[in-house]
Amino acid sequence: MNRSFWSVISLIGVVLLASVSLAQDLNYRTHIKPVFDAKCMPCHGPSTPEYEQFGLEKEKWLKQGLGMKMDSFRQLANFIVWPNTGAVMRRLDDGKNTKDGKPGNMYPYLGETEEERQKNLSVFQRWIGPWTLKRLPELTKEEILELNKMREKY
Repeated sequence: MNRSFWSVISLIGVVLLASVSLAQDLNYRTHIKPVFDAKCMPCHGPSTPEYEQFGLEKEKWLKQGLGMKMDSFRQLANFIVWPNTGAVMRRLDDGKNTKDGKPGNMYPYLGETEEERQKNLSVFQRWIGPWTLKRLPELTKEEILELNKMREKY
């Protein structure tokens, strides 16, 4: 084999290792919080209701264009892992994981353009890991354990 062939193979290996490293290095503080603050905080920030309060007066809050509070890692994790397993994934999904191809209701807010939405979705997907639209009763024990690993990425 010639030298340029091995150079290309080496370059591919470096790129693959770098992409694996980037996926493992994603964390809430550095990668998710800036996107969340810019794109989600206006409707899910500190002045919005906690989950229970939102449920009691859902129509009132929706008329104001507000959702439930998710302004901390813990609160956001509640909508990924437990008790509202998969809610973030269902809401942010671009439709590629649904039977009807319909994106989640929060997908449009991930960016001004499709390119920006895909970029931000990719950050969430890589950070969360197992991207599932399932609710808790539908998950296997193994899937729950995989989702719980997201909590290590603070």
